[in-house]
Amino acid sequence: MPLDKIAKQFGFDPPREEGTNTVEACEGIIAGKVKAFFGLGGNFVRAIPERAAMEEAWTRMDLTVQIATKLNRSHLVNGKSAYLLPCLGRTEQDIQASGPQTVTMEDTFSCIHGSIARRKPASEHLLSELAIVAGLAKASLPANPKVKWDEWVGDYGLVRDLIAETYPDEFHDFNARMFTPGGFYRGNAARERIWKTKSGKAEFTTPTTLTSTGFKDAPGRYRLLTMRSNDQFNTTIYGLSDRLRGIEGTRDVLLINPEDIARAGLRDGQMVSLVSDADDRVHREVGPLKVTPFKLPDGCVGSYYPEMNPLIALSHHDEKSKTPANKSVPVRIRA
Repeated sequence: MPLDKIAKQFGFDPPREEGTNTVEACEGIIAGKVKAFFGLGGNFVRAIPERAAMEEAWTRMDLTVQIATKLNRSHLVNGKSAYLLPCLGRTEQDIQASGPQTVTMEDTFSCIHGSIARRKPASEHLLSELAIVAGLAKASLPANPKVKWDEWVGDYGLVRDLIAETYPDEFHDFNARMFTPGGFYRGNAARERIWKTKSGKAEFTTPTTLTSTGFKDAPGRYRLLTMRSNDQFNTTIYGLSDRLRGIEGTRDVLLINPEDIARAGLRDGQMVSLVSDADDRVHREVGPLKVTPFKLPDGCVGSYYPEMNPLIALSHHDEKSKTPANKSVPVRIRA
């Protein structure tokens, strides 16, 4: 077990209980049970459902801390005490005690690549993310001879050696392999048809219902799927040209098939709003959106993520993973 190995490596007992997923964290913040939020990058407030309630609850937290390379919407919504800690980006030179540092990243094909920065840092005062986290840990935790914060900040290769020691099957010889052309393959059990089940085989379950969305069809109710454009990474939008769908100059659109447009008494180019239809008496609305004919199944409409997040009820999520149900949101169209 990796946790057993970590306990032996560093001389402390790591937590064994499950952590908090996105939905549970949001529920805790709204209920006032979560008192602080510490974010290493990301744009949490922008990425989550139930945005109106979440932004209001966010300001009631005692402490919010964001470590970031670029500004985003989450930095505009803060707790009672708030810190925004800018850090070095991956393209900025990171000079530590042992010299220039290398960081690594994993691509979508489970390959690990080394990355050497070339650009001068935006400020001489910027710290790396590792230096910030290690500095906070060193200042707040009891001294531990097995936990060598200063050495790790001085040489990131030492951190990679520890990762290789903890996960030898995937990360053996980490430092030696990180500049393998195309990256070194970390491994993907499912791709290799290795099924980590009791039977050692792929196991299929029988669905208990004919719908996986958690809500039924109803007159005037549509199923909204949220989507990203080709020039978008997570919540970061680089432009307004979506060549995947032929949409130019805007993201304020409602994709709907021509038959549904006619049945609803709408017209191409009309401006409408979407209203949540979650049956929980909470008003959620986004608009104006331009009616745009698009080939979609009857009863389905589409628009962009994260702009449509305010329509998603926090309670609407996958039963086991608690993943917010961004791909099927019950909505109505308001002309």
